[in-house]
Amino acid sequence: MTGPGAQPGWPIRRRYRHGRWDPGRGPCWKWGTRTYVMGIINATDDSFSGDGVSDRLDDALALTHELVAGGVDIIDIGGASSRPGAEPTPIEVERQRAVRVIEAVRAELDRLGADLPISVDTTWAEVAGPAVDAGATVVNDITGFRLDRQMAPLVAERSAAAVLMHNQRGRPHTDLVADVTAGLKASLQICAEAGVGTDRLVVDPGFGFGFGVSQNLEMMRRLPELWALELPMLIGTSRKSTIGAITNAEIDDRLFGTAATITAAICAGIDIVRIHDAAQMTQAIRMTDAIVRPAC
Repeated sequence: MTGPGAQPGWPIRRRYRHGRWDPGRGPCWKWGTRTYVMGIINATDDSFSGDGVSDRLDDALALTHELVAGGVDIIDIGGASSRPGAEPTPIEVERQRAVRVIEAVRAELDRLGADLPISVDTTWAEVAGPAVDAGATVVNDITGFRLDRQMAPLVAERSAAAVLMHNQRGRPHTDLVADVTAGLKASLQICAEAGVGTDRLVVDPGFGFGFGVSQNLEMMRRLPELWALELPMLIGTSRKSTIGAITNAEIDDRLFGTAATITAAICAGIDIVRIHDAAQMTQAIRMTDAIVRPAC
């Protein structure tokens, strides 16, 4: 339908159990108004994206400045690689890396007057607890609290916010949306039993975690089906191998492919995107928001 009586296809309207989320620092986030941006600092030596800073604080602080200047809303810091085939990082090593970098980044954000929250990317309560003590206010767990059953009680005790990701690795595949939904519902049940309210949660369908190229593309097409969970949703596609498989681009040359996935996700109603290249990606995000969320 075209002409004066036509109804626009945008803006996207999502349903939420809760309209706001408190990330622990700065203002509450109001879902549905814009796309929020999670910037990445990998405190590892073997990041798949080649940007790991390990515990080199000068590099971590330089990246902090880039992310702040690029307009991110939260900084995600992890001390262990989650790339396929990576050697497991000893928990003590992960804890030392993550805590040292979080402490330094928190101090630098405060010095800059940037009241941004920090999330810790970990699957272990033994890392998450000290990370919260060091200044993190959000726990981002790629296993959705299904690996370490002490994670949900820790988050409840510390009144932290959390991102729960579905991880298909090592699990049989049936139907993509059914698999993701079942995994996230299992995580939500763990949270409910531990007393973690849904008002503190964001979910992540797990792009690239146990899914092949065709399944990742299917996930992007079927994101609106996951609205049935009525929870805010994050997705992390930045620089991932599916983009390389489609574009034949090397890891450090996947800006345009990443921008395409982010744009598609925003058009599907995604709430948070997790990215490496802040300055470039926030241009794509703001432009897409201006089109699909014109009232914001």
